Amino acid sequence: MKSLLITGDRSGSGKTSTTLAIAALLSEEHVVQPFKVAMDYIDPSYLTGVTGRPCRNLDSFVMDAPLIHDVYDNGSVGADIAIVEGVRGLYEGSDALTDRGSTASVAKTLALPAILVVDARSITRSAAALVKGFQMFDPDVRIEGVILNQINGEIHREKATKAIEHACGIPVIGAIPRRDEMKLTMRHLGLVPYLEGSQKEVFHEKIHAITRIIGGHVDVDRLLDIAKESPAPQKQPALFCPAEETDVKIGIALDESFNFYYNDLFDILRAQGAEPVFFSPIHDRLPDADGYIIGGGYPELFAEKLEHNGRMREAVREVSANGTPIYAECGGLIYLTEDLILAGGHDGRTTDEHYAMAGVFRGETRMPVRRVIGYVEGTASEKSPLGSGAFAGHEFHHTDVRLADDTEYAYRLTRGKGIKDNLDGAVVNNTLAGYTHLHPSSVPAMFGHFTERCRHHSK
Repeated sequence: MKSLLITGDRSGSGKTSTTLAIAALLSEEHVVQPFKVAMDYIDPSYLTGVTGRPCRNLDSFVMDAPLIHDVYDNGSVGADIAIVEGVRGLYEGSDALTDRGSTASVAKTLALPAILVVDARSITRSAAALVKGFQMFDPDVRIEGVILNQINGEIHREKATKAIEHACGIPVIGAIPRRDEMKLTMRHLGLVPYLEGSQKEVFHEKIHAITRIIGGHVDVDRLLDIAKESPAPQKQPALFCPAEETDVKIGIALDESFNFYYNDLFDILRAQGAEPVFFSPIHDRLPDADGYIIGGGYPELFAEKLEHNGRMREAVREVSANGTPIYAECGGLIYLTEDLILAGGHDGRTTDEHYAMAGVFRGETRMPVRRVIGYVEGTASEKSPLGSGAFAGHEFHHTDVRLADDTEYAYRLTRGKGIKDNLDGAVVNNTLAGYTHLHPSSVPAMFGHFTERCRHHSK
């Protein structure tokens, strides 16, 4: 199996478009397994779409080195080529003095050659100084090639390429011209989720345009020559092996409004004897299950449709009241409040718009508010249906959830904001909902505890 990592000199360097195009091109003749550094849902949804294989996340903030290897091996079974897309700039991580949470840490853990995508707009010889600095900053990171982005003509390409190859001793394997077609549709987090069916045709057109441009300006054969070659993993690590018997069903909300899931979740659940049963809070009735998971997404964009499915909202409220375990993250938290308020003065609204949600928790969600994004660390109490213990995760919210004053919380955060006052994970009955996103592979015992709660409730 060949493997490599594509990273950038900064956010907005063009690494996402470049990785997508390269993955799409290689998938025409090879089985390509995509990975994404850090806790992100949007880029992985596109990488899954163009390769046909579930993209996996690798994050050294929530994973130690052995777990990174296990997640990587689990995803790579049966693949010809593994491509890892970095996050932000190569050395950006969770703090200023270590590489925890960075692309660099994953590159070193997996000993992957790195291709550095450089935003070369308006620079030529300075691009060589930039690449040289990246090489010297941490010599243990193997930068083996460069792709230049935002190139404005042949003279620009020639000068920057000559400077980098002379000063840095590594090849420039591509120079991508500045084109309007290179821009993907943007939203709160960056890219619109690939799963939104109504937009897929548009997305395919954009991805095709990007792939055509990048494919004409990047030497893919040279890229494969740089890639690391090693024995392909032959079997799943024990953490992900399916149980011999399945004795519990867990309903998972999955549609255009809720689709922020790490693909490891489904392996972790199956390894613990649970069968995922997918349903749409917009289009379906609530399926019979022993527990439910409602992940993140953009419920505010589908608020009217979610409100319209009153049977679903009522059913969710009823199963929560009868003690059926429910776990909700971010968008799921919003759905479990009583009211979603989209403030006037935004997105063409002249007045506040109110939409009824499931009403499991007394309180409302208001948006937009100041965006909060970053890593979280905390401790869960025994109140949590996922059990007690320490955890690390991620939060992103563009909303303000205001719950009743007597609401109980299972999470106390030492890093991060949560719902209020560093408290997160609101609890009622056997339902937990919070802004915290957990990577299931990093806390398998918590999801094991949740599965056991579902199993016990079904009896």
